Amino acid sequence: MAAYLVADSGSTKTDWCLLKKGKKPMRFSTAGINPYLQSKEAIADMLQKELPWDNDKQKATHLSYFGAGAANPAKQDFLCEILKAHFHIKKTEVQGDMVAAARALCGTQKGIVCILGTGSASCYYNGTKIKELRPSLGYIAGDEGGGNYMGKRILQYYAYGTFDAELKMGFEMRFGDNIRDIINTLYHQPNPNRYLASFVTLYFSGSVAFEFRDVLDNLCSQYELEIGNVIKSPMDGLIKYYKEQMK
Repeated sequence: MAAYLVADSGSTKTDWCLLKKGKKPMRFSTAGINPYLQSKEAIADMLQKELPWDNDKQKATHLSYFGAGAANPAKQDFLCEILKAHFHIKKTEVQGDMVAAARALCGTQKGIVCILGTGSASCYYNGTKIKELRPSLGYIAGDEGGGNYMGKRILQYYAYGTFDAELKMGFEMRFGDNIRDIINTLYHQPNPNRYLASFVTLYFSGSVAFEFRDVLDNLCSQYELEIGNVIKSPMDGLIKYYKEQMK
């Protein structure tokens, strides 16, 4: 029977949760982990002191670790070696915090995911993997986060046949399948920027997003964007995601 040990780590704190089917989730907390700032020995020593582990007793079959600095493949290998040596769990995956936010917010659904915490980033998640990752370049070099820009990209993806069958069907159910009517609305009806923005649904994760969710609600309403979930931390969403995996 599958049992998941899930970790959501920042530079100052790591939240851990052991999930077993039919059992209450067991939560743990340790110091944060950052592979850019800590040596292998320092991380291993911290884990030994703060989260000693006997997997013969705990019987976790999968370890999914998400954390700061863990999107880089070299750092994933670095962390995976440490985690396997400490927990003795063969099926171990290491991913960046963007994947944690995507799985927590979207589960297996597609969506645009944004992190607003100490830093910010956004991506397109296809329900399984991150397909496009866009770090923030700030207001001078960026501005790609506007609904007008994203709506234009979505319309391009539809018109150029980039969408898969499911996304194409979802788009057509909401906006129709006549590209000439869409173009007519875009170029000959009032407020084309709002029309473009209406193509977008946004999901947010992070302390800043959570504390200012009323501002996000107002902004999305102002620009006629559809807003999805807004969460402070991915862990509750990750617990829901992995419980679904155990069914």
